[in-house]
Amino acid sequence: MALLLGMELGYTKYCCFLCELDGRDKKNHYVNKLWPKRTSLTPREKYVGSPLVLLEKIYLPPLHIKLGFMKNFVKCMGKTGRGVEYVRNKFPNVSDAKIKEGIFIGSLIRELMQDKQFNEHVNETERNAWLSFKKICKDFLRNHIAANYQDVVQDLLTSHKTMRCNMSLKTHFLEPHLDFIPENLGEDSEEHGERFHPNIMVLEKRYQAKWSSSMLADYC
Repeated sequence: MALLLGMELGYTKYCCFLCELDGRDKKNHYVNKLWPKRTSLTPREKYVGSPLVLLEKIYLPPLHIKLGFMKNFVKCMGKTGRGVEYVRNKFPNVSDAKIKEGIFIGSLIRELMQDKQFNEHVNETERNAWLSFKKICKDFLRNHIAANYQDVVQDLLTSHKTMRCNMSLKTHFLEPHLDFIPENLGEDSEEHGERFHPNIMVLEKRYQAKWSSSMLADYC
């Protein structure tokens, strides 16, 4: 989205394209829900370059919202907890670096969601956050949004705050900008996104951080 709207990437101060969220003011991320709205994406103002598309053409892919919540959840479980050890043993082919950073593809998330034993290897706070995550995947990030979707989203945000998870940009979209998400968001196919991640994993193993013109061509 940042590339399409001409916004700077990285750890910028104004990272949201809908409001003037201070990405570095972590103390107020779960406290302040009413950030000043962006009136326009003016080039050379507040980390904006030259937008390539209209703001109305942007939508939030449900798959990446799911991946963002999963990443925050795993990172907040710590490095040596029972839950993390269970995940390591369940997915031995996933590198320890990716587990540490909470980088999972959709198929692994679905497999873990179907594993009932995982609930027994996490503490109460982590279990509440995990159950909230499973509920939002079922009642919000699907073809049909539940009537109480606002309560479902709020429960997830509350559980992440209790776990002291950092509010990422994807988490931020579900709090003050919930009305920006269309009701038919779940109709977006995850097939292309799911296919993208395994292909990138193959390229990573092939080149192993060896930069070359061939690697850049394959990535493109």
